This record gives sequence, C-alpha cells and structure tokens, in this order.
Amino acid sequence: MQAYQIKAGQQIAGLELVQRTISAPDAREVHVRVHAISLNYRDLMIADGKYLSTGDVPVVPCSDGAGEVIAVGAQVTRFRVGDRVAASFFPDWVYGAPTAQNTAGALGAAVDGMLAEEVVLHEDALVTIPSHLSYVEAATIPCAGVTAWNSLFVEGRLRAGDSVLLLGTGGVSIWALQLAKAAGLRAIITSSSDEKLERARGLGAAATINYKTTPEWQDEVLRLTEGRGVDLVLEVGGQGTLTRSIASTRMGGTVAIIGGVSGFGFGGELSPFALIGGAKRLSGIFVGSRSMFEDLNRFLSVAEIHPIVDRVFLFEQARDAYTHLEKAAHFGKVVIEVVK
Repeated sequence: MQAYQIKAGQQIAGLELVQRTISAPDAREVHVRVHAISLNYRDLMIADGKYLSTGDVPVVPCSDGAGEVIAVGAQVTRFRVGDRVAASFFPDWVYGAPTAQNTAGALGAAVDGMLAEEVVLHEDALVTIPSHLSYVEAATIPCAGVTAWNSLFVEGRLRAGDSVLLLGTGGVSIWALQLAKAAGLRAIITSSSDEKLERARGLGAAATINYKTTPEWQDEVLRLTEGRGVDLVLEVGGQGTLTRSIASTRMGGTVAIIGGVSGFGFGGELSPFALIGGAKRLSGIFVGSRSMFEDLNRFLSVAEIHPIVDRVFLFEQARDAYTHLEKAAHFGKVVIEVVK
C-alpha cells in the first residue's frame, strides 16, 4: 500500500510518497482502509522540526484520520468489518488524567500516523464515528475537535450562558465556535479578515473583532463584556497574544493554552501578577483522551453538527494540502481524501 513519510525538520519538500507493507492485525488489532485525513498546525511543526516530540527516522505523519474496518484480530470485541472509525490522537490515553506514559505515543510524530491508504491500530485506539458525518468530516475531529471539547467543557467547565474568546479562524477555533453555539455559550472571535468574521457570525459568533484594525483587542473584549471579561480564552497564538488573552479573561477565569502559532517564546510577557491579582489560571491543553472523543461524538450526534471543511485535496496532492495550511488563509479544516 502507499503511504507518505517525512523526517522531522525536512520541511514540506521532505514529504514523500512510498510503498509500504502492512502486516495482518494481531489479536486485538484492527485493519482500517483510510478514507480521509485532516491536517493540523502540528503537522507543519513536525515538518519544520519544531514539535515537542519526534523521532530520528521517517514516520507516516498526521494524527487525524477516518476510515472503514476491513479486518479484525481474533480477540477484537469493539469493532467488526464494515464499521466506520476514526483514530484517537493518543492511542494509549483511553480515560482519566494525562500521564507521561499514556501521551507518549501520539500518532504521526514519534510513531506512524494516518497519512496512508491503510493502517493497523489497536482496537482501544479507535472510536466509532457519528452516523451523520462523512469520512471527510469525521477526519477533522481527533485533534482539533477533541481539543476544543476539552478546552470548553472539561478543563474550562463552561455552562450555557458562559462566554468564550476564540483567537483566529483555524481548525480548533472554528470547532470551538460550533460547539459553543450548540451549547448555548456566547462566543467572541478574532481574525484579520472581515470576510472570515462575517462567516463566523453566520456560524453563531455573538461578536467579532478584527485584530488588525483593533490591535488592542483585549479592550474591545472588555467593552463587549461590560468590563467583566470572558470566562475562557482559547489561546492558539502564543507569543504576542498571551498578555492580551489574560487581560481579556474575567477574574477567576481560564486561559486554555492550546497552541503556539506565533511561537512558544512567551519570555517576559507573562506576568505572574496578572494571574495572581485576577485569580486567573493558565491551563495547558494536550488534545484529550479517547473517552473525551466519545463524549464529543455523542454531542455531535445529538446536535447534528457538521464540521467546517475549508478545502479537500486528493491523496496525491498531500504536499499542496500542507502548503495551503502553511499559508494560513484557511477557514476551518484542511482535509486530504484517500478514498471517495
């Protein structure tokens, strides 16, 4: 079967299509024909050699994929041939709190991921995808969808009527906007594009801020919340935005750190006094467990949410998909389709 592989630090040009053999599933393994894969900013970081944990040999990249079960091991009980499934970002983190052990094997970094025609995974690493979603839509859930769910409802503990600030219109932020709308949250979202902000309003954003025309956007957040601040900020930027995110948060509120699109060098911009004086907390979000994924899927099924897909590329266009994501002009998720 065909698969892509890349060695960390080789850039997008290092992504190559190769022939690989695939073994029959062991007793508790499941053989999946992959239909679609979605990209995350993490995949660009791995290509650039800037991710937290990578190996020294080429790996199949990408954590997010959905497909059809085509064979199961003799002791598999959770799935059968024909089931529609998606892979969990952390195959070993099934439930409970994250540990160094259960988060060590994230797909597509130090171990092979989903950018292949077929994969074999342990049955505990898979979930059944909602029946109302296509494979392309389901492929967007494992990282961005679960991260948004964890940020809003697990770590953030938000309830209907609470408020959230979303930075930008990438995969996690748009997922969070859709979940927030369905859960009765008040969402404020930022972007440098008025066109994207108009689309966000169509998805249910209560208020929008163009951070190019309003560089001190934290002041606008406070104005929109009558000086109180939001209950939660989804911080995807990092360097240059964290101070403003903290200032946008209410006393006792939370800043969920979910990414570092502008870099992780916070340096002197993080003031402990801003946290102490406001009784605010920073919460690092490392995607989430399989049980969170399953909770999210139940919510999606009840609310009949369809994720926003920016663009779908063919399998042989994987490099083009990476380049499109790198340009940061997308709204929602970028997907590579393997099988229609």
